Amino acid sequence: MRFVDEAEIRVEAGDGGNGTIGFRREKYIPMGGPDGGDGGDGGSVYLVAVENVNTLADFRYHTVHRAQRGQNGMSRNCTGKKGDDYYVSVPLGTLVSDAETDEVIGDLTQIGETLLVAKGGFHGLGNTRFKSSINRAPQKASKGSEGEHRLLNLELTLIADVGLLGMPNAGKSSLIRSVSSATPKVADYPFTTLHPNLGVVRIDDMRSFVIADIPGVIEGAADGAGLGLQFLKHLSRTGLLLHLVDVAPYESMDSPVQAAKKIIHEVEKWSDDLASKPRWLVLNKIDRLPADEIDECCQAIINELKWTAPAFKIAAINGEGTKELMFAIMNFLEEQRRVGR
Repeated sequence: MRFVDEAEIRVEAGDGGNGTIGFRREKYIPMGGPDGGDGGDGGSVYLVAVENVNTLADFRYHTVHRAQRGQNGMSRNCTGKKGDDYYVSVPLGTLVSDAETDEVIGDLTQIGETLLVAKGGFHGLGNTRFKSSINRAPQKASKGSEGEHRLLNLELTLIADVGLLGMPNAGKSSLIRSVSSATPKVADYPFTTLHPNLGVVRIDDMRSFVIADIPGVIEGAADGAGLGLQFLKHLSRTGLLLHLVDVAPYESMDSPVQAAKKIIHEVEKWSDDLASKPRWLVLNKIDRLPADEIDECCQAIINELKWTAPAFKIAAINGEGTKELMFAIMNFLEEQRRVGR
């Protein structure tokens, strides 16, 4: 299924049922008085985060979601039935905002979490409610109020512990294939990743984390170039960024340092919050370098970038160095959880 991370839907809560005008009619009970019942409240519309939905694709075809109207009141002081609430299943990590005002309504980050997005109308009152000492036979009842109608923007942000960042063809897809069961497309040309991929990295039976691979970022992404900008938001929830750099690019491509600096610039330009996240340098494709030049080449890149955070040397295609990297990530995330970050 194609990954879809944005959708616009219309939600319509049910109107409240109308109150009714009625009078008691029974043998041997003259002038029985009013007995018109109230209407029922209209049903509300809720969004609920579920585990088995991972894309907003269905909302491309099912754009209107309506709750049930409240039943009208009846005679003998019978209240109308309340309209059924309507629950819309959305993926975990869905950010909900009003399409007309851009107001953020809520963010669904827990399985089973619900969010009221359109409140049902209030019930109308039957004529029994209007009886008084000076009006024993009221000919008045009120209508139920209208339910809320809203146009919503849904934006899906993946929930992942670790995000992969890098230029196209830096080896992000190869890394996620190497360390998890995810199977993103891998090929010897840029932009093989066209939508985000999630993979679960299992260190052992009790220790694991989720890693996200997004389309490569190119120069100008913060201004709308390429695919990366559309998906950079998926890194906003991660606790750690892995900045992958190809240490042996083709002659037609940027040098490792130039490529790294372009990514850093685009991330800083796009979001201060994203730029301030912990970020490790991962020097990939060391298998393309002569064995006796690997350390010297990698150290030169680290020095030129003035990199002070952790740095790792790997070959994602054959798994070299990935085990040490994954264990280091697991230890880092556990420490972050321990201190409550």
